[in-house]
Amino acid sequence: MITRDWRAEIAPIDAAVAAAGRERIDNLTKPQGSLGKIETLAVRLCAIAGGIPAHAYERRTILIGAADHGVAEDGVSAYPPEVTAQMVGGFLGEFAAINAFARAVRAEVYVADFGVRAKLAAHPRLIDVHCGYGTANLARRAAIPRHDLGYVLAAGIAAYDEAAERAPFDVLALGEMGIANTTAAAAIVAAFTGKPVRAVVGRGTGIDDARLAVKIAAVEKALARIEDFTWEQIASEAGGYEIVGLAGAILSAARARIPVVLDGYIVAAAALIAGAIAPQALDYCVAAHRSQEPGHALALEALGLEPLFDLDLRLGEASGAALALPLVEAAARMVREMHTFAEAGVATKEPDPT
Repeated sequence: MITRDWRAEIAPIDAAVAAAGRERIDNLTKPQGSLGKIETLAVRLCAIAGGIPAHAYERRTILIGAADHGVAEDGVSAYPPEVTAQMVGGFLGEFAAINAFARAVRAEVYVADFGVRAKLAAHPRLIDVHCGYGTANLARRAAIPRHDLGYVLAAGIAAYDEAAERAPFDVLALGEMGIANTTAAAAIVAAFTGKPVRAVVGRGTGIDDARLAVKIAAVEKALARIEDFTWEQIASEAGGYEIVGLAGAILSAARARIPVVLDGYIVAAAALIAGAIAPQALDYCVAAHRSQEPGHALALEALGLEPLFDLDLRLGEASGAALALPLVEAAARMVREMHTFAEAGVATKEPDPT
């Protein structure tokens, strides 16, 4: 699977279609640009759809990738590793934040177990794509053996396919759960962007200065082993299972021409991997928000994505991506349902006096 030619399988978006979408939006009955980022989002949806979207993206699925990280044993998080499995239980029990948000935005929630360290019982909302009981400690050795990366990427493809089979969707929102996964994400973002470690390492779950120092040291140790800065070496040294798995889901969505709404820092790290594998996959991505993690803004900059909003979120779980789903619908309805000045018989803007 790692040798699969994703660059050939994912169609690049058509710039002419995007330009036609922009032209129609500019002629809708409103001042040009007055709907701000919704207009930009609508242009992207047109480009992805190959024209005006045929629907309003009302079939919505949220896929949460879950996995544990060996570096948690060094105390880089304020919470113990067993919280990963416990929170997955909360998602499946439908009493977590993402469940409340999903009900608010009419989305289905599925959890993909890419590498939780506890054995999880079967559940209708659980997708079993287990790759291992947590990664190795990235501060000491490669988090994922390089020869396993294709297997993990394939797990992401399988998770996408399974979610689509259980509840066909028009738009996919991605999130994650994994104690210590901001450490892995920081290492990935630092490796891809070349930014200083201290610029990409944040306090995650709200760690104190002592834990922050340990976290920075862990990221530095992982980066010290990276020599060729290929996506394979970066993903192998930093992990984690859910990050690489979500990269596979992004590639699958792009191949199917499905918009992918990205949540926060960890999902942005997954997008960096997907973009390294097939750069055109990023054309199908929408950044929901800018998180409080300092490296997230740097990751979005590297991805070339502008977030739709900034609500000081840092929870993960796809909470920010869920909140963006109604904006996707609004953008699609705008370009589908609004009339142009000509169609509505409304006078256009008068020329500025000279």
